[in-house]
Amino acid sequence: MILWLSSYPKSGNTWVRLFLNNLLSSQKDFNINNNIISQFPIRSHFLNLSDNINDQDEFAKYCIQAQQRLNLDNKLKIFKTHNAFWNWGGGKYTFTDEKNSLGVIYIVRDPRNVITSVLNYYHKESYDHALEFLIENKVLGGDDSEIGLPTIIGSWSNHYKSWKKFKKNYLIIKYENLLDNPQNEFIKITNYLETISNLKFEKKKIFKTIEECSFKNMSKQEDEFGFNDNTKKNKLLNKKFFNLGPNNKWEIYLDKEILNKIEKNFGNEMKELGYL
Repeated sequence: MILWLSSYPKSGNTWVRLFLNNLLSSQKDFNINNNIISQFPIRSHFLNLSDNINDQDEFAKYCIQAQQRLNLDNKLKIFKTHNAFWNWGGGKYTFTDEKNSLGVIYIVRDPRNVITSVLNYYHKESYDHALEFLIENKVLGGDDSEIGLPTIIGSWSNHYKSWKKFKKNYLIIKYENLLDNPQNEFIKITNYLETISNLKFEKKKIFKTIEECSFKNMSKQEDEFGFNDNTKKNKLLNKKFFNLGPNNKWEIYLDKEILNKIEKNFGNEMKELGYL
């Protein structure tokens, strides 16, 4: 069965994944390039299912079949994804279902802080362009690389609302709570995993991993060794993946005009999440 780590891009998914990567690893030392948990989709998941898997319709058509094949061994798998819990083709296809999924850890972040990360990571020219990214029902990817398959993310609000509909073992984690009290939030995650699966964790290793996966330490490791998950373009431009982190505060970067636009588009969801 598959457990999903899902989020809209630039919302803290990588932080949670690296925590779990190193908690589940037999390696002694924390390593940001430890990849026990991979992402879905990648091209090998769809091997021999379609000759045109870069096409959005073909990807949507075979998504469940790819997961069924991954689940043939009946073992727990954890996958990171930025896909929304979408329906495609008039409801004919869906990203996943309860037969193939054990549950989802959904990481959400205040869009007022997502927007600055989107601006930097995706090289947007202005905050207005970055806001367009959050508003549009976007599909990322679609190239020939191993990780270049379509990723149907939708808008920021639709992404959040879509995974709310997935009722099986749904755990929501707010990025802001991770910043304010990482110990509390990561223990919440480990308790959740121990409840829904056969995983068991030593408290000593939990606390050690929480300490080691601080933003400061992850940023330092990226300086020393690089980070495999950063884009080729960002690496060429010497732009870090672990860039602002806790210093990304909308009160510093956003003017009143862009704040009003964000609240106009996402106000209902922001109120629901306690951001307004």
